[in-house]
Amino acid sequence: MVILNQSDSSRRDTKSERYLYQLFSLIQTGSLTVVNPEGQEYHFGKPDTLPALRLLIHHPATYDRVLAFGTLGFCEAYMEGWWDEESNNLVELIGLFYRSNVYAKALKNVTPALALKVLTQRLKTVPILIQNSRKNVQHHYDLGNSFYQQFLDPTMTYSCGYQVDKADSLEQMQLQKYELICQKLALQPGESLIDIGCGWGGMLIYAAKRYGISGTGVTLSQEQAKLAETRIEQSGLSDRIKIVIADYREVKGQYDKFVSIGMFEHVGKGNFATFMQTAAHLLKPSGTGLLHTIVTQSNERNGAWVDKYIFPGGYAPQLHELTQALWAVKLPIAHTENLKPHYAETLKHWAQNFTANAAEIGALAPAYDERFMRMWYLYLQSFEASFRYGGLHVYQLLFYQGKQWPLNMPLRFSPSPGTI
Repeated sequence: MVILNQSDSSRRDTKSERYLYQLFSLIQTGSLTVVNPEGQEYHFGKPDTLPALRLLIHHPATYDRVLAFGTLGFCEAYMEGWWDEESNNLVELIGLFYRSNVYAKALKNVTPALALKVLTQRLKTVPILIQNSRKNVQHHYDLGNSFYQQFLDPTMTYSCGYQVDKADSLEQMQLQKYELICQKLALQPGESLIDIGCGWGGMLIYAAKRYGISGTGVTLSQEQAKLAETRIEQSGLSDRIKIVIADYREVKGQYDKFVSIGMFEHVGKGNFATFMQTAAHLLKPSGTGLLHTIVTQSNERNGAWVDKYIFPGGYAPQLHELTQALWAVKLPIAHTENLKPHYAETLKHWAQNFTANAAEIGALAPAYDERFMRMWYLYLQSFEASFRYGGLHVYQLLFYQGKQWPLNMPLRFSPSPGTI
């Protein structure tokens, strides 16, 4: 239902404005009030139902940007400060759109201008070539360690945590995630572990301290590698853990256990088989591996805005693509687990930290201006909404080398670690 609080004779009415309101007319749960630049109000959804949100459109160019570029234009308009949700509650605003299929409708109306924009971006960033993968990773992960330290927990973990109790801190959630993975891999003292996409080394540091393994971490980020090496040295583990700056396709050797956490989304569709072949080659006979990755139900694997500004070259797989790729290289799957709600909670913590430390982040570098801050806030809020209300999931797939899964390998887990 749409209600206008001013007479028709006093309102502005453009094709692009009507298009946006047609999309909002799909809203069936919750209520949305849109206030246009002239102060006129439009009401959508069911009055007096939750969530009750107010979309404040400050700049009239917002409508033309959405008509021309869909969700990409809507997100870019937010970056420019052209619109806001009155309470900065982007999670519930985007959740409202998901629940009413507003995004699905918008995706069916892709303009030639948007199609060309998306294609051009994809061709620049497709991660078939190693140099493209390196550029894509550096775009996001080399923003500076000081930047990430402002909203991550002390373990410097930038992937889905595991919530056991609602009162869990972000650090507890990440330690519980590491414990869960260690138990699934059945790590034993003296075993070797390779971590593809190791970030700042959190998984390897945890596994070395708690389970006595030695390990190798692989990253394409110079910034991550420097801090990871420092943290490993501070933990007294330099003789057992090393960090290698390389593409996964360049890694050699064999290991007892394999893990990759939150990296597979950067591999690209054309490299699924290559990644799984690499995992098979890196595992010793009877070795065990775990892949932790975002999975999507949607045919849109990396939205146009995310591809341009956040994760260039990213490609979220569908679950069947993972299982088929593992089967093709003779890596049977022993266990799968969906951590979808855990990632929503993780992102909620990150956004809270990001907001609380906004002044400190802005002071780090001139590049962290208001437009950048709005971009990152939208990224964190929209991903939380996608895991909470949309089609994004995050799976852990446990697999093994060889034809026999030993009975002494556990399939029940208790992620309740102590301190490290």
